[in-house]
Amino acid sequence: MIQILADGGDIRLDDDGELLVTPLKADEVPESVKALRAAVDRLLPRVELTDLLVEVDNWTGFSNELTGLENEARSKDHQTLLYAALLAGACNIPLAEMAQSAGLDYQALWWVSTNYIREETLKRATVRLVNYQHELWLSSYWGSGTLSSSDGQRFPVSGKIRNAQSIPRYYGYGKGYTLITHTSDQYAQYGSKSVPSTVRDATYVLDEILGNETDLEIVEHTTDTGGYTDIIFALFNLLWLLFSPRLRDLSNQSLCRIKGMDLKYPSLKFTSNFRPEYVRARWDDLLRVAATLKSGWVTSSLLISKLQGYPRQHHLTTLLQEYGKLVKTTFILRYLQSQPLRRRIHAQLNKGEQLHALRAWLWFGGDGHLRRKQEDAQQETAGCLNVLTNLVVVWNTIYTQEVLKKHQADGNTVDENDFEHLSPARFAHINRLGRYTFQKVEKFEDNGLRPLRS
Repeated sequence: MIQILADGGDIRLDDDGELLVTPLKADEVPESVKALRAAVDRLLPRVELTDLLVEVDNWTGFSNELTGLENEARSKDHQTLLYAALLAGACNIPLAEMAQSAGLDYQALWWVSTNYIREETLKRATVRLVNYQHELWLSSYWGSGTLSSSDGQRFPVSGKIRNAQSIPRYYGYGKGYTLITHTSDQYAQYGSKSVPSTVRDATYVLDEILGNETDLEIVEHTTDTGGYTDIIFALFNLLWLLFSPRLRDLSNQSLCRIKGMDLKYPSLKFTSNFRPEYVRARWDDLLRVAATLKSGWVTSSLLISKLQGYPRQHHLTTLLQEYGKLVKTTFILRYLQSQPLRRRIHAQLNKGEQLHALRAWLWFGGDGHLRRKQEDAQQETAGCLNVLTNLVVVWNTIYTQEVLKKHQADGNTVDENDFEHLSPARFAHINRLGRYTFQKVEKFEDNGLRPLRS
């Protein structure tokens, strides 16, 4: 590190001793990648969102995971009602409007939505979709399934909703809440959680990783600056996981020296000392915390919230922060030394942003405002949107594979190194609004108007 600062490259100190990190330049896209992307855009079939949902279900059988509370007899329209209920929840369409648009009975649609679209069933459907996409050969070019990222996506609400918060920067004069989504390096979204917008994303970062039931073996996770605290660094390390956030204002980050050791440190701002004897004497407490989280006796968000809720700082909070600042210092030094690490983190966060754009595009109903007041109902909405997002990712992955096969069969040169630059988060070829017909209406009264309803 000392040599890197002395060389004065993209990591250097200015005349005042301030750390300067040159922003990463975007990689120039090769012409072969541009040609391949154009071929995918040209050859991907246009598809109705409803047809996409049914087609992926035929491949994966995800709807089998959407089971009811009771083993009652199903109507002949049950599968249609199930698809409609899922689509209504994911696209923020009121059930009454969905029933009218699809020509379904409202009471039957409400019954299916209430009994089959639940948090646990949606999670099982998500697991099946993520596992299916993980096995597709094209997914391996995007990543190994061991790296993931999380970020919050904010949605405005309408009406009096208890957990909605007012943040003028995002909601103007209104209120809203946040959906924190967890995205793998293969573009699959394996977790989603509805949380208040005023709580830092860092509080919930570990929940979906420890609760992950898919075949993805997550060993490293990244966030932006809002997703980290010293405590999070400590918990990841204790759980044998790598935490690699993208930190803003690195020159202002506090680093620590090891107290009592005469070592040669680089010319950075080391503003605190790490006390190894303090952590060593209480190491068993840290191991108990890790075991509790790993066994699922308590969620990390609950643990962090309780520690932050003490009127005076709890000794366990002090211990985790002390250990966490050592882990953070080690990571920052590694981050500064490795440009490939910085690029990998940046690329993974970009995948999450691409999927956020897809989710915002799918969330078109209700003027973009959520009206569900109960927290359980909000979590169900988050689960529906997660399932639909993964449905699009699976469909795009399958058909992109077919495009690549055809492109090569047509005599075009295909470089496998270009596959990693493709993305299944595209949606320009999907029709989300259905089709309108403009046919002449023949059932008019003598006065030229429609008959009134009985």
